[in-house]
Amino acid sequence: MTATACTRPSSNPAAGDSRWPLERVLFALAGSVTLLSAALAAAVSPWFLLLTAFVGVNQWLYVLFGACPASLVLGRLFALRSVVYPREQADS
Repeated sequence: MTATACTRPSSNPAAGDSRWPLERVLFALAGSVTLLSAALAAAVSPWFLLLTAFVGVNQWLYVLFGACPASLVLGRLFALRSVVYPREQADS
């Protein structure tokens, strides 16, 4: 039986790799920045909504090109690997 796009990739827990994949960290980062932006827009200035727009643009960059500024930084600093785009990671 073949794996579908909705199933989690198999990982080897015996290898001790308990880190989150790149996509999960990106979702957490984007959600945190969006919530912070909404709170700052409500409390300080509506101009903080531009930060929310910046998050949305970066999410679309990742969807369209497989990389965004945050994914490049996280990948280099913390050696996070993508489970969606594993081939591009093997070349670098």
